[in-house]
Amino acid sequence: MKKFIDKNFLLQTQAAQTLYHDHAKNMPIIDFHNHLNPQEIYEDRQFSDISTVWLAHDHYKWRALRAFGVPEEQITGTADAFTKFSAYAKMMPYTIGNPLFHWTHLELLRYFDIDEVLTEKNARTIYDRCNALLRLPDYSVRNLLLRMNVEALCTTDDPLSDLQYHKALRDEGFAVRVLPTFRPERAMALEKEGFVDYMVELAPYAPQQRIRDIEDVEAALCDRISYFNDCGCRISDHSLESEMFSQADPERADAALQKALAGDPLSAEERCDYKGYLLSVLGKAYHELDWVMQLHIGALRNNSERMFIRLGADTGFDSIDDFNYARQLSGMLSALDLEDQLPKTILYCLNPKDNAMMVTMMANFQGGGQRGKMQFGSAWWFLDQKEGIINQLEALAGNGLLANFVGMVTDSRSFLSFSRHEYFRRLLCDYFGQMLERGEYPYELDFVGKIVQDICYNNIKAYLFGEG
Repeated sequence: MKKFIDKNFLLQTQAAQTLYHDHAKNMPIIDFHNHLNPQEIYEDRQFSDISTVWLAHDHYKWRALRAFGVPEEQITGTADAFTKFSAYAKMMPYTIGNPLFHWTHLELLRYFDIDEVLTEKNARTIYDRCNALLRLPDYSVRNLLLRMNVEALCTTDDPLSDLQYHKALRDEGFAVRVLPTFRPERAMALEKEGFVDYMVELAPYAPQQRIRDIEDVEAALCDRISYFNDCGCRISDHSLESEMFSQADPERADAALQKALAGDPLSAEERCDYKGYLLSVLGKAYHELDWVMQLHIGALRNNSERMFIRLGADTGFDSIDDFNYARQLSGMLSALDLEDQLPKTILYCLNPKDNAMMVTMMANFQGGGQRGKMQFGSAWWFLDQKEGIINQLEALAGNGLLANFVGMVTDSRSFLSFSRHEYFRRLLCDYFGQMLERGEYPYELDFVGKIVQDICYNNIKAYLFGEG
């Protein structure tokens, strides 16, 4: 019987074991998409209990707890920390087949040296052991990052952020590069509540310090892009849902903006006009600065209106959408490519049905002397589990160049999520190892090991920073 999470966890062949232990295991981490709080990194926050760092912002855990019948009071409510932890521990043995079971125990092992299966019976003991360690100086936020060999990370930031903590960390010379990501989602979402108020907040960065037309929006956002660039930003991020692009001119984009500012309802075509035009403008700005543009496509958000009213957005009530967007995506990429101003771009899909479409789409826009200019991003959100990761690797290998892949991101709000890079690396090595053992590729472990190291670290370092 094989032990759970031994040193060869998920590594089914000798080749896989060699690839992981000799090539992947010790590579540094560049986590280029997450939702960590830069203020907590700067202040070197010390968490007092495991529930706060582990359960407070984890939508994966919240969704599972709800499915297990745990009252909301013990998930996002005012129940005490141990009650919440105990509820999670009671559920844990029932998460067989869910990535939470693997993630949870990798985190307990790598951060706390706890090699036990979490259950209701040992919840108090494990809770106390974790808390005792968390109070030690070695378990401050910065030390948690250093413990996992994190070299750089990119947070997700609104254009209005002053980035004071990113700048302070840079000036201080913290060993981990903590860089911002430009995410103009609120400026793009003209159909959502709060858009007009956001335009008021954006106005001071426009030439006349007011938003009157689409040119003012462009100028204000480009001003913020320049500021982000000065603060070390190398990457942007867009969440695209349903209407995402039309080949619009500034007049049509402005007409849609004027209706939104007046509070008038907008058609799908008008929303596309505004978003498509603005995305093209921003894409050109990213290209000019040699930034990377990330496009996350396919989330259906805030499905439970009752719980949205109660808890707000980003509380675990999102799911996979099933709309078709190949033609919109093609139009957007082609419009930028036509002017030779398409930036380096990472495409993420949330619906696995779109894997092959994404990979074949990005292949249309490779070239220009840039190795791997277009990327199929790592298995995202609901696909960030064993099957989803393998499917993403197979799709990329089947219709692209997997050796060019820029690898894994945590996409997490938790400082204990970096063991997910280990999870990914083990699956990557197992994927290659099985290929070698089947005779589908020459048994050249050193060469394949170099490909593994590139995917884990070297490719993203060159792609994002031009280093390596």
